[in-house]
Order: sequence, then structure tokens, then C-alpha cells
Amino acid sequence: MTTEPRPLALPTDDSGPDWLDWVARRGDDELARCRARVDELKASRPTEAIDRLRLWNDAQIALSNAAAVGSFFAEVHPDKGVRERAETVAQEVQKLDTDLGLDPELYAVFAALDAAGLDPAADRLLERTLRDFRRSGVDRDETTRARLRELSEKGLLLSQDFSKNIRENVRSIRVRPERLGGMPQDWIDAHPADDDGLVTVTTDYPDVVPFRTFARDATARRELVTQFLTIGWPANDQVLQEIFAVRRETASLLGYASWADYDAEVKMIGKGTAIAEFIDRITDLSADSAARDKAVLLERLQRDRPDATDIDGADVAYYAELVRKEQLAVDAQRVRTYFPFESVRRGLLEVTGRLFGLDWTPVTDAPTWHPEVATYDVGFRGRRVGRIHLDLHPRDGKYKHAAQFDLVRGVRGVQLPEGVLVCNFNRGLMEHDEVVTLFHEFGHLVHHVIGGDQEWVRFSGVATEWDFVEAPSQMLEEWAWDADVLATFARNAEGETIPAELVAAMRRADDFGKGYDARTQMFYAALSYDLHVNETDDLTARLTELMRRYSVFPYIEGTHMQCHFGHLDGYGSGYYTYMWSLVIAKDMFSAFDRENLYDPEIAGAYRDKVLAPGGRRDAADLVEDFLGRPYTFDAYAAWLAE
Repeated sequence: MTTEPRPLALPTDDSGPDWLDWVARRGDDELARCRARVDELKASRPTEAIDRLRLWNDAQIALSNAAAVGSFFAEVHPDKGVRERAETVAQEVQKLDTDLGLDPELYAVFAALDAAGLDPAADRLLERTLRDFRRSGVDRDETTRARLRELSEKGLLLSQDFSKNIRENVRSIRVRPERLGGMPQDWIDAHPADDDGLVTVTTDYPDVVPFRTFARDATARRELVTQFLTIGWPANDQVLQEIFAVRRETASLLGYASWADYDAEVKMIGKGTAIAEFIDRITDLSADSAARDKAVLLERLQRDRPDATDIDGADVAYYAELVRKEQLAVDAQRVRTYFPFESVRRGLLEVTGRLFGLDWTPVTDAPTWHPEVATYDVGFRGRRVGRIHLDLHPRDGKYKHAAQFDLVRGVRGVQLPEGVLVCNFNRGLMEHDEVVTLFHEFGHLVHHVIGGDQEWVRFSGVATEWDFVEAPSQMLEEWAWDADVLATFARNAEGETIPAELVAAMRRADDFGKGYDARTQMFYAALSYDLHVNETDDLTARLTELMRRYSVFPYIEGTHMQCHFGHLDGYGSGYYTYMWSLVIAKDMFSAFDRENLYDPEIAGAYRDKVLAPGGRRDAADLVEDFLGRPYTFDAYAAWLAE
């Protein structure tokens, strides 16, 4: 009888010393297990290809376990000592992973394998493993391999510095209470004046998002937005230059014209130059819509400031909100009264449980790293298939954005998939945009769990091409816009359900600005691509040039947005993937019945054909299997043109 894998045993005490010991032991033990399996693989040389792949799988499971501990707890643990120890684990993981990829003896083990008789998943694993070795540079001379090893280790240290500089550089402004006109009352109540009679407004999301949206004081808005757009500066300017230099040299040593060419090789897009072509295509598609809606914003700004000739990021969110309220009959301050945080979290679980056939069972006695973390066991057809943790509120030293992190990658019969959702939401009322973000990020968590029933850890969870991983999450956003779905949990303090006509107006209002939002996304994509392809001495000057070409909004003097644009590190040259994924998400959503988003046949087919395979097949094949045809731009273009 097979014993069901159990969730990861975390420390029962959230004190620093217990966690410090646990993180160190988890990292050291898993790294030692990985090394032992690799030594066994090289020494025993099993004759059957499947046996060698299984030994390699065991080694990769151990390595991924150590990697998850290092990368996750370095970003979220409340204790700085634990975060720093986790960073050390991540460095050790990177070093071992690099050493394995550059080991000619280990490569020879796989190069000699006969793939005859392997099933499709095992054959794909062997092909991907050999490709990984080649892309690591195992076939280069000893001097080149040594340099590649140095670059890999340096790159990780730089990435950690980049992230730390963002995480620890919270900025703020201090204003008198009378300058808070327009802010929601619950926000004002949560921000009392200090002994000097001033209110502190930080660059953390629960402050900066509502402030730039609702605060009537234009000077205060500009002060805060300027602080927000200079997080990590000047330190990260030099860190970025070094990151780009490491990647340029790495790509060159491996025989690629640029880092973008190297990176795109394993994505749906295929080649670096196609990224630039895609960016220009979306830029052209969105030009008319962007110009039309920007003109509306500028006209509304000029009613307050007749001498204004342009509008920039310090005013866009505020005037977009005014346009939606005055011209499109949507008041975001009214909307947010229907979205208390606890109701939204509960509703999210109910919606996704019904859609995917999952059960979310609270585990109230589960040990975690912080008291606000909520833990749930995930059930499917009467069986526990995973565990999730929701860490959704801001605190000092915590990751500042929204993301899903792996804690354990699922392997059938070995370990349950376990994931964490990390966000920075208010504990009270939520903006609807935040609700959409929560649905989006939860989509990654669902993918991690549903795709976590795999024999090979390489294909577990969100293991598809990187320019597809956002598509399932972007598609799940659609459920946060449906009146019938929202009616199941969106209620105000009086218990009134959000009116369907308000949701319809919200959808119409959301269409406003999608053209200039697309252009902004293309500016971000062009920035991430260009800085990895073209060397420049002045990152801010180059950012300004690209903003002028791709965004419809001008640069704000004195800002250095690149220094806190975390995706420049994590996504590298591939930030285009958000829009690429959106194209596919819109196409996949076209298969659903908008009158019944819970249709079990369609939802089940999507779950089983797109999410459950993990990385066992190419993303294009998963989508074609679900849609019954290859994906197209048609649904996206139609949405953009509406």
C-alpha cells in the first residue's frame, strides 16, 4: 500500500533561532542528497536509460527543494538572520547547479543513453536534459567553463543585491492631514498624524496605489510617485549594469549574439529578434486606442490646469479615476466598499474551488513563518493533492510585489506540491484592481498544485515555457469581472450585493485606458529587451528614449524607474511575455461560455488539458488541444479594438 506524501514539516515556533536552524538543515540536507545521487549516477552507470533518468530525477528533486527554501525565505521571512541564511542556501544551490551543468563526466552519462523504449515524458526529459547541458556550456573548453562558472555565481549575488535593495528601500513622504483630501476614510483612519502633526505615506502598495488614485493634492501625488519611481536608486543602477554585463558575456561565451537570443531559444517566441517584432506589433495595434483615451485624460486635466500640455504618471491614475467616475459612472471608492479583504479571500477560494473541482480545507494548526499566513490543504476528488499558504499583507523586510513562490514541487508518490502566494494587500477594503491581482496570482498557485502530479520534477507545476506561464493567470482574471461570480462574495457593510449594473459599468470603465496600458507594457518590454541587447552608459537616459518611443506618457524628471523594476532581473529580456501570454489568455477564454463561466465540461477540459500536464508538452500544443486549433491574435485584437 502506497503511503500518501505529507506536507513539508515546518518549524512549530516562529522564532528566528528555530527557523534559522531549519532553513540551514533543509538546505544542507537536500544539497547533500543531490550530490549523493549524482555520485551514484556517475559511479554505477545503470544500463537502462530509465534507471539513469530516475536517479537524475531524485537529484533534481533534492536540488529543487533546496532552491525553494533559499529563494522563498530570503524574500519573506520576518527575521533578517533567516533571510540572510536563506540567501546563502540559494548561493549554494546556484553553485551546485552550475557545477552539474558544466560537468563533462555527468553529461557523458546522458549523451550515451539510448532513448529507444522511453515513453514520451521520459524521452522529453532526456531531450531537455541534454539541451540544458549544452546551454550551460558543458561542451566548451576548460577555461570557458571556468569563466561561465564565475559568471553564474556573480550573477546570483547581483540578483540578490538587486532584490534586497528594492525590498529594504521603502520610501515615504510626510504631509499634513489637510492634504489628504479625496482619500478613503478607512485609509485616513489607518494613518493617524504623528507627534509633529504629519501623516507618513509610504511607497508600499497599500499606500501608493490608493494615494496616486484618490489624493486630490497634485503636489503630494507627484512627491510620492517620484519617491516610488526612485526606489533602489542609486545603488541598483550599478547593480543592473553589472547584471547586464554578466548576461552579455555569458551569452557571448555560449555562442549567442545577445542574451535575448539565448533566453528566447527555450521560449515560445523562439528567437530574440522576434521579441522586438512582437513589441512593435502590439505598439501598432494599440496606437489608436491609446491616443484616443490619452486625449480624454488630458482634456480632463486641462479643466483643472488650463496650461497643461501633457499628462504623466503622477496624474494618470488620478485622472483616469475621475474620468471613470464622471463620464463612465464608476466611483472606485464606492466599488471598494463591496470588497472587504476577508470576504474576497473567502470568495476567491469558493470560486476557484467550484471552477476546478477543488476543496480548500483550512489548516489552523499548521506552523508558518508569520501569524498572518493562512494555510489550506487542497483536495481533489476526495484526495489531498497539495497545500497552499497565503501571505497577503505587507511587513518590514518582505517582498514588495505580488508573486507565487514554490515551497515544494509536486512529484507523484514522493512529495505534495506546496506553494505560497505572496502579496501586499490592505487588511480592510480592497480596490477592485487588487481583487483582479489576487485572482491573477492565485492562478499561478492553482497551476502549481494541479500541475504538480508528475513523475518527473522537471515538468511539475508551472513548468511550461516562460512566455506562457502568465496566460492561465491572466485568464482567471476574467472571473473577477463577472457579475454572477462577484455576487457570490462582493457585499458591502450593509450586506448588499454588488449590483450587476455596477459591474457592467466597471467592465466598460476598465476598457478605458487599455490602449495606453498596452503601450506602457510595451515600453516595459522594450526596456527589458533593449538593456539586455544594447550596452549603454546611462540607463536613465536610455529609459527616457524608450519611453518616448513606446509609452504615450512622458518621463518624470528625476526618476529612475529601472532601479525598482524587479522584472529586469527575474524576467531578463523577456518582459514581453506578459503581453504574449495575454494574447493566448484572451484566445483560451473565448472557449468559455460567458453566460456560464462554471460550465463543468469546459472548465474540466481546461483543467485537464492545460493545467494538469505541467511541462510535459509544449505550451502551443496544450492550447491547441484545448481549443481544437492553434492559438491566434484574433480574440486579443478584437478586445483591443472594442
